[in-house]
Amino acid sequence: MSKKPLKEQPGRASRDIERQQQSQMALNRANFICMAIAGAMIVVGFLLMLGPSSTADAFEPDIFSTRRIVVGPTIAFLGFLAMAIAIIVPFKNKKG
Repeated sequence: MSKKPLKEQPGRASRDIERQQQSQMALNRANFICMAIAGAMIVVGFLLMLGPSSTADAFEPDIFSTRRIVVGPTIAFLGFLAMAIAIIVPFKNKKG
């Protein structure tokens, strides 16, 4: 008994291509890893800005420390910038 090859239906290849394109995600694993790193940078920046505050009874000079007014906001800003880059830049898949 010989098996007859299946005839391909017209338009089947185009439907397969459409299915593959729909199943692909806009962002791949590298994008999500970069987004996680950027999110961690944002959290670290905000944590560096934390500290005691001044009250009506006592002035806290630590509110003007370099860590709270320069380092923390800079790291948070770089984290937001890295998040935008991680979303916008299309990293290539290695499986390709």
